[in-house]
Amino acid sequence: MARDDNRRGGRDRDETPEFADRLVAINRVSKTVKGGKRFGFAALVVVGDQKGRVGFGKGKAKEVPEAIRKATEQAKRQMIRVPLREGRTLHHDIEGRHGAGKVVMRTAPTGTGIIAGGPMRAVFEMLGVQDVVAKSIGSQNPYNMIRATLNGLGREASPRMVAQRRGKKVADILKKDDAPAAATEAAEA
Repeated sequence: MARDDNRRGGRDRDETPEFADRLVAINRVSKTVKGGKRFGFAALVVVGDQKGRVGFGKGKAKEVPEAIRKATEQAKRQMIRVPLREGRTLHHDIEGRHGAGKVVMRTAPTGTGIIAGGPMRAVFEMLGVQDVVAKSIGSQNPYNMIRATLNGLGREASPRMVAQRRGKKVADILKKDDAPAAATEAAEA
């Protein structure tokens, strides 16, 4: 019985063509052995569908393309979904931490763009965020920055999620405090 080599476990190899990926960092590492040095490569990749899903992965191999492939596969397995307001920015300001790395992410009005450095920019671009202001404080290590960013994004909550958790309607959550305005109108009358 002939087996189709392009299939593994009944799935196509390229099952998710809708994902975009971004190489954030590549690191050459060496191991000293009896005959000299053996070089290897470590890759850090961010993958996303630019519609609210993002993940990161790291891969190590003797060759750069193989390290990138491993990192991309790991990133696709570890994706998280992040709710976005109007599909362009965050619902609220958040902080994320990982180790010595701390990041602060703030919502931004339309037209602001992505104001973020290095690895954080890659995460926001792959996530599909168009307007955000972010600052990294502490560790400048790209691994820690990405982990801190995803830590914060994982705690992002939309009004629908908050309403569901509290057992209320979305309108009750989004309602502004009208009591001070009513008090000033009553005082004027």
